[in-house]
Amino acid sequence: MKKATKNRRVPEMLPEYEFSKGVRGKYAKRYAEGTNVVLLEPDVLRFFPDSAAVNEALRGLMKLARKRAPKH
Repeated sequence: MKKATKNRRVPEMLPEYEFSKGVRGKYAKRYAEGTNVVLLEPDVLRFFPDSAAVNEALRGLMKLARKRAPKH
């Protein structure tokens, strides 16, 4: 049995979406390189307000972890 298709009308673009000065592919290279997004809980966010603070703290933690790692 085929599904009934509805007559769907494509809505017109809203006036606030104005792309006449847009640049195609402006962020394509950055997007292709990938990204790491980490969501911080509110209590952590208050202590680490930006990525620089988070990176500094994690590097310190890595340094401690290397010192405590068992030697093989």
